[in-house]
Amino acid sequence: MNKAIIMRSLASALAVFAYVLLIVLFLSNAGDRFGESEELLIPVFMLLLFIISATITGLLVLAKPIHLYITGFKRDAFILLFGTLGWLMLLLIVVALVLFRTTQ
Repeated sequence: MNKAIIMRSLASALAVFAYVLLIVLFLSNAGDRFGESEELLIPVFMLLLFIISATITGLLVLAKPIHLYITGFKRDAFILLFGTLGWLMLLLIVVALVLFRTTQ
C-alpha cells in the first residue's frame, strides 16, 4: 500500500475536521456577534452555509479520488477514498469518546 496515499487520506480527513471546527467556532459565537434575532435571514444563512459546507467537504473528500479514478489509478482512488472515510470515522469515535467522558 502506498504510504503517500495514506498520508494524503489523513490530510484530507484533518482538513475536513479543521473546517468543521471552524464552522462550530463561528456558530457558537454567532449569537454574541449578531445578537438574538428571529428574522427570515437566519434560516437562509443556515441553508446557504449547509450547501457551501457540503460542497467544501465534498471537494476535500472526493476531488482527488475522482481525479485518480478518471486518470486510470482506480485502486489508488479507492484506497484514498476509503482511507479518508476511515480517518473521519476514527476522528468521530475520538470525539464521541471525549464527549462521553466529559458528560459523566
